[in-house]
Amino acid sequence: MTPILTKTTTAFALTAALLGTSAMTLTPSPAHAVPAGGYGDLVEAVSPAVVFIEVEGAAQTAQSQLPDNIPEELRRRFEEMVPQDNQPRRGGLGSGFIISEDGQIVTNAHVVAGAETVSVKLADGRKFDATVVGADPMTDIALLKIEADVDLPTVDFGTTDGLRVGDEVVAVGNPFGLGGTVTSGIISALSRNINAGPFDDFIQTDAAINRGNSGGPLFNNDGDVIGVNTAIISPGGGSVGIGFAVPADLVQTVVADLADDGKIARGWLGVNIRPMTEEVANVLGYDAPKGAVIEAVSKDSPADDAGLRKGDIILSFNGTKIEELRDLTRAVAILPPETTAPVTVLRKGREQVLDVTVGTLKPKAA
Repeated sequence: MTPILTKTTTAFALTAALLGTSAMTLTPSPAHAVPAGGYGDLVEAVSPAVVFIEVEGAAQTAQSQLPDNIPEELRRRFEEMVPQDNQPRRGGLGSGFIISEDGQIVTNAHVVAGAETVSVKLADGRKFDATVVGADPMTDIALLKIEADVDLPTVDFGTTDGLRVGDEVVAVGNPFGLGGTVTSGIISALSRNINAGPFDDFIQTDAAINRGNSGGPLFNNDGDVIGVNTAIISPGGGSVGIGFAVPADLVQTVVADLADDGKIARGWLGVNIRPMTEEVANVLGYDAPKGAVIEAVSKDSPADDAGLRKGDIILSFNGTKIEELRDLTRAVAILPPETTAPVTVLRKGREQVLDVTVGTLKPKAA
């Protein structure tokens, strides 16, 4: 059976099949060994802040799938035959974790996508209604908020700098609705591209992650959140030891932006790009293709204003070396609009540095 990539939400309509990927050779890391006596102390410390999320929303109805150009009379008759009030509800379960004593909760965007109601259950059994502060489908991160009359247990973010393949990790979540489930493993790969979007930079782990783990935390041995579990490769829907988490450094940036106004503001350059070919790399004397070749520059875009041209090869952007196309996409998108950044381009065999002031990326139409 061909492996598929699955969002790890337990739901009737909240799973998505994407693309497969390959494993990576593992190397041991003596810096992060299993704690003496196991993970009991760590789990006891962090589990109160891990929550279980239940969502409910309207299912996609037959009416909503009718073509836009269908005659109005036929649409009306169809709706009379299948009343809206009789349509089934869509439900789903996911995981999350509390990051502030006043009730901010991080989860996956796909966990709460299309939700009309969101409820959160703490490890101690308390339940709260939650509001969605904002969600970012491009990174699959969402921020929720609950109101409680007492300070809530929290966990802290760690940094992904210095992580190594082989480091021990622990996942806590709500797989298949079985709340409070703990699994352990190692980091199997870093900066994994699974073709899910422009921000692919996932932590791959062999810690068991299943449907319902979506939005749950991936901890290091210090009890810091180093990732948010979001997807698995699975031929049959269960864990086969290939799971993916959004790195904590990216999550913190997205959460801070969402907390401000519920929206994400991303930089925009205004170029169409393609990879460098092997032939061009050989001519330039490179060992392998690198950089992003500009195929077109949008008129009156930030790139146009900065003097970028068709045929330029972008080698670095704001200090980030561009080895793959996603490096440029990510480097531009994480910049706040109206930020000025240096761009190193190769033009007619010579490197030049140009300054570009990025614009605002317009969200895609739903």
